Amino acid sequence: MADLVIRNADVVDGSGAPAYRADVVVDGGRIVSIVKEAAAAGCQRPGAVRELDAEGLVLAPGFIDMHAHSDLALLRDPDHGAKAAQGVTLEVIGQDGLSYAPVDDRTLGEVRRAIAGWNGPGDDVDFDWRSVGEYLDRLDRGIAVNAAYLIPQGTVRALVVGWEDREATPEELDRMRQSVAEGLEQGAVGLSSGLTYTPGMYAADAELTELCRVVARYGGYYCPHHRSYGAGALRAYEEMVALAREADCALHLAHATMNFGVNKGRAPELLSLLDDALAAGADISLDTYPYTPGSTTLAALLPSWAGEGGPDATLRRLADEARAERIRHDLEVTGSDGCHGVPVEWDTVEISGVTDPALAEYVGRTVEESAALRGEAPWTTARRLLVEDRLGPTILQHVGHEENVRAIMRHRVHTGGSDGILQGAKPHPRAYGTFPHYLGRYVRELGVLSLEECVAHLTSRPAARLRLPDRGLVREGYRADLVLLDPATVAAGSTFDRPRTLPTGIPHVLIDGRFVVEDGRRTDVLAGRSVRRTPV
Repeated sequence: MADLVIRNADVVDGSGAPAYRADVVVDGGRIVSIVKEAAAAGCQRPGAVRELDAEGLVLAPGFIDMHAHSDLALLRDPDHGAKAAQGVTLEVIGQDGLSYAPVDDRTLGEVRRAIAGWNGPGDDVDFDWRSVGEYLDRLDRGIAVNAAYLIPQGTVRALVVGWEDREATPEELDRMRQSVAEGLEQGAVGLSSGLTYTPGMYAADAELTELCRVVARYGGYYCPHHRSYGAGALRAYEEMVALAREADCALHLAHATMNFGVNKGRAPELLSLLDDALAAGADISLDTYPYTPGSTTLAALLPSWAGEGGPDATLRRLADEARAERIRHDLEVTGSDGCHGVPVEWDTVEISGVTDPALAEYVGRTVEESAALRGEAPWTTARRLLVEDRLGPTILQHVGHEENVRAIMRHRVHTGGSDGILQGAKPHPRAYGTFPHYLGRYVRELGVLSLEECVAHLTSRPAARLRLPDRGLVREGYRADLVLLDPATVAAGSTFDRPRTLPTGIPHVLIDGRFVVEDGRRTDVLAGRSVRRTPV
């Protein structure tokens, strides 16, 4: 007999087609039979060792988080309820051009410090890898959910060129090409970049194009956090589209938002740009999270010149009065490239986490609020935090627009990505709530998307971008990565006040046919593994 039959499920299969009633049979980690209600009339229903009655529940493919920052969380937190409880069965990590492979000893230490705000310092992780393949092998020892990896372009540049703001030499460019090729051969699905983060932002378009040519040869995709989501947002999108087309490389636009006051109501301009490119033959997709605030590190707002040379050099500049004043001027008057060309508004910058517990009083307040309590200028407060927490603070940045969020999520190449930072005492609720928030708020309550449309955005579309031949749909022969949800109650429990609250209405989640969430509780099953690039 088969391992499991899920009876009486309303199957939303990920294709966008209408739901249908069926019994779904799982065996050996795959869907082996789907018996629709009409076909089963008068016939003996399939049996299995275990039966689960799904009356009143929707059965869907497991959700794919196209933009995750769980690079270390997957290793340190076997529970990983932040994602498993949402129905996420696959995360794409290595985002925004900075992660932990490929590295040498020097680069690993630099990267750990640079993105401690995203992932923690990693003191509780054994960094027993250096290459992309070794990192993926580490994931294969068993993790909560599956994970695919993007080669981080900023890390590659740090490894080969360093943290200097200069053009790579021809020899260095060759070494970067080789590093990207090796990572793809070892199973990475593409290349990410963080073009408002050092040192990736120091790469010119010509350098990025050459790396994307390598990605294209392996059938991967390029996932840029591009050069501006603020004053130069549309120009930055145009730049990435042109770059990818020049390299003949598939393009996936990370957290494709239109933020800050200069972009209020301008999502249709972005979508028109994408529609024109798609009509001309470009291969483009994007992801978003269903919230208006963004989240990053406080240090990310600094001008690029302040980050040249790495984290220690940044701290030296912050300690120097003259250079700190220049940083302040760039932030508050000019509009730094780290803050997307828009002068920072300290009342929109909320501290969400610190690495030093002694600084916990700042968490949950904007920089402006903390400065007022201390009777000092906001920059003085921000500078102190950066220095005392050694660039560790994370922030929420309240600069988004609801009409833009809704317009972009309707687009035919849209997918879901949490951009979830799991660090900090008060992280963005998107880390724990993105997928049920789509289903509860934007499907059931607002009707922005139908249930069938939304599930397709969260399953088959990202699976197609990742070139996964057996995931993203409820189909016979496909892997049994499945979610059972109650469409009447599914909702994000996480809020800005209580961001780590788990969702409701998702009682069961399976990976490879094994229950990772059962009756609303996380099991001890570690069914996740690395998902490696499928050769073209």
